[in-house]
Amino acid sequence: MTTVLQPRVLASSDQLPPPPAYGLRGRVAREVVRRILRGVPVSVDLGYGEVLGAPPAAGRPVLAVHDPQALFARLGRSPMIGLGESYMAREWSASPDTDLADLLSPFAERLTSLVKPVFYRLRHTVLPRGLNPANTIEGARRNIEAHYDLSNEMFQLFLDPSMSYSSALFASLDPEPVAADLERAQVRKIDAVLDDAGVRAGSRVLEIGTGWGTLAIGAAGRGARVTTVTLSSEQASLARERVAEAGVADLVEVAVRDYRDQAGRFDAVVSVEMVEAVGEEYWPAYFAKVDALLAPGGRAAIQAILIADDRLVATRDTYTWIHKYIFPGGMLPSTDAIGRVLRAHTSLHATSIRPMGPHYAHTLRLWRERFVAGRDAVRDLGFDDRFFRMWEFYLAYCEAGFRTGYLDVAQLRLER
Repeated sequence: MTTVLQPRVLASSDQLPPPPAYGLRGRVAREVVRRILRGVPVSVDLGYGEVLGAPPAAGRPVLAVHDPQALFARLGRSPMIGLGESYMAREWSASPDTDLADLLSPFAERLTSLVKPVFYRLRHTVLPRGLNPANTIEGARRNIEAHYDLSNEMFQLFLDPSMSYSSALFASLDPEPVAADLERAQVRKIDAVLDDAGVRAGSRVLEIGTGWGTLAIGAAGRGARVTTVTLSSEQASLARERVAEAGVADLVEVAVRDYRDQAGRFDAVVSVEMVEAVGEEYWPAYFAKVDALLAPGGRAAIQAILIADDRLVATRDTYTWIHKYIFPGGMLPSTDAIGRVLRAHTSLHATSIRPMGPHYAHTLRLWRERFVAGRDAVRDLGFDDRFFRMWEFYLAYCEAGFRTGYLDVAQLRLER
């Protein structure tokens, strides 16, 4: 939903507050934002009678700035991190009738043209570097714990009963999916992965990245024997409970183990949205391990969040808000990058690629609706307003990326 920003009617005794005094970096950031907004259909209300960007109009998102001095100071210090941090600090919001993802989508849609290649070549003059922790065996454990060990109860507030924290696969996107569709769509996603990997009764299955056990339970339900590995002790604990409740504990081993330490041979290797946490430096080791663990005739099925190859190259080694607050050590691959790694380091190749980016946009929308509706429950778990706004921004930010095609997600079947 969007709103039209109405001009304020002043009484004779009213005075608009004076424009804030910006420091040098703040003035530069404000000018950069003003220039960027020339090509974006968003109105930015600075709160003292000035509007940057497109003039207010029906159907146009409105960004309401509550503290322009603080906002532009943050953007001046750190362009890739300041916007999200400023939202966390309540220095700006979507206007009351503007949805946050609606507000962010016009920027995501134009990001390639708004941020010129020269910026990325010069980015380390203004952006921090070397802060993204490497995914060594110890580093990967810390990176995973930072996100997935927050609280099982917090994730339960916004995920559907399947506890699947990855893109669903809806039967249809027309009409727009609703909350009641989500669990069925998650089961459909899991079945598609298991089908791609050829999982059936008697299959020996390895899952890299357990989540909360849903895929392992699904594979065991087909009569497969499953080893599933995770670095999150919180996830492993709940996954074991759910496996036992499903009556398949005799078929499923849940292990807190790095994929690099896994041994054995398996008829199927499956991994859903885990490769994003591997890090580019370790993609060869990850795919080579998948290859080494596959028995002759075996197949792998991987669901991966993707970015275009030129964007991967342009943004490589950039430290962003997502790295700092959500996924330390994360790096999105492209299908081209995966293909290069497979050719250079494995005997595997992709025999099927199923894109499903719009499905993730709707998945994230439904998660965010549940998360926002559970604001009080999030607070009752001990998380403060800053955490709540951090996760609200994260879910809307990602939704905008998938909605506009800047991000994609696909299921890949790998075979020798």
